[in-house]
Amino acid sequence: MAVGAPSALAASTGGAAAGATTTPATGAPAPAAPALHLSPITSHSTNIAYTGPVYEKTVTGQVVPYQPLAPAGQAGGATGGSPVGVTAAAKPELLVPGTRARYIAGLAAAPMSAPESVQQIIWTANQIIGLPYIYGGGHASFSSPGYDCSGTVSFALHGASLLTTPMDSSEYMGWGSHGPGRWIAIFSNAGHAYMTVAGLRLDTSSADDPSSQQGPRWRPLRPANAEFTVRHPLGF
Repeated sequence: MAVGAPSALAASTGGAAAGATTTPATGAPAPAAPALHLSPITSHSTNIAYTGPVYEKTVTGQVVPYQPLAPAGQAGGATGGSPVGVTAAAKPELLVPGTRARYIAGLAAAPMSAPESVQQIIWTANQIIGLPYIYGGGHASFSSPGYDCSGTVSFALHGASLLTTPMDSSEYMGWGSHGPGRWIAIFSNAGHAYMTVAGLRLDTSSADDPSSQQGPRWRPLRPANAEFTVRHPLGF
């Protein structure tokens, strides 16, 4: 959403980050490293469910099999994971094998083969998933009780140190590099902005999303984006 947000850097200051391939802790199955795609991830499907192996990066940097917490009120739940709706600090840093982000109970799991900055964008965005849509949210400050479209994009990019000041949707039309990147594409026009990261869409609009839920959420890729300018952070 185009709002009266402060100006920001005219282009991303982030370069290409080294690929961050992580190895699960001893005893966990080691996922095979697939070949990297040579073009942006653009395949579209409304089915973003995933049932493959999921790992969690702990506060000590270990990568262990993800064990979701039991729903509130149920005893015997495993420790380590956190469902959508818990405090931001408790949301897990999820990982999956390969080069595509995956949808796990409302959150996104970062691909193990992605650069660290891409993983950080995903984990940062997870912190605001489920918050309400608020016009202008995320523009006066990155910290907000809710976010609008461009505030959501700005918050995610800031988490990877690719943006220092929130931007509105019109500003994104000339930010970064032209076209979709290998990992990230930012779609913007005068009235709306959203981004795709490693095959999942971060958007406050429910367009082309069967869930019909508003506010910052991970969604399927859209089949067409003709009305948007497409940019990406340099190197990603």
